[in-house]
Amino acid sequence: MAARIHLVRHCAHGDVGRVLSGRCPATPLSAEGHAHAQRLGKVFARGEAITAIHSSPRLRTKQTAQAIADHLDIAVETVEALDELDFGAWTGRSFAELDQDPHWHHWNAARDVATIPGGETMKAAVDRAVTHVDTLAQYDGAVLCVSHCDIIRGVIAHYLGLGLDRLLAFDVDPGSISTLVVGNWGGRLLALNRRSI
Repeated sequence: MAARIHLVRHCAHGDVGRVLSGRCPATPLSAEGHAHAQRLGKVFARGEAITAIHSSPRLRTKQTAQAIADHLDIAVETVEALDELDFGAWTGRSFAELDQDPHWHHWNAARDVATIPGGETMKAAVDRAVTHVDTLAQYDGAVLCVSHCDIIRGVIAHYLGLGLDRLLAFDVDPGSISTLVVGNWGGRLLALNRRSI
C-alpha cells in the first residue's frame, strides 16, 4: 500500500520572517494568511479525493487546516507529532536578535548535532513527525498534513536520505504544498514547495 501525503505549511501570520514564533500559544493567521488558506481549500476541493486532514496543534496550523477542511467537509484531526519544533529559549525572539547569537548560527549550520537551549533536537522533532507520516501509508488515497517549515523540511530530508545539516538547502514557504508518496518501501518526493496561487 502507498498513500500520497501533501505536506502543507501553515499560511502567513504577522510574525512570519520577523519573529521565531515556535510554540507561542497564540499566533493567528493574518488577513492575508486567512485568504490564502481559503484559496488552498478551493485548490484541494478541485483535486483528488482527500481521505484525512491532520494538523499540528498550533493555532496557525489549525486555522489553515480548518479553512481547507471547510471546502472538503472533512474533520481536522490534531496530531501532536506534527507540532512545531520546540525552540526553547529562542521562542518569541526576533530573527534580528538571533542573528547576533553564535549558538543560533551553529545550530543552523550543524542541525545534526547542535542543540537548542532548553529545546528539542532537530533529530527528535523529525523522528516524531516521520513516525507519524510512516503510519499514513495505510490510507487509501491522499492525506493532508498541515505543519511547520522545519518539520516539513525534516520529513522531506528523511525520505530523500539527506542529513539534517542540509535542511536549509531548500525552501518551504508559507502556504506551500510539498507532496510525497509513502509506502512500506519508503517514500518518494513528487513536488516541493508548490505555491497554488
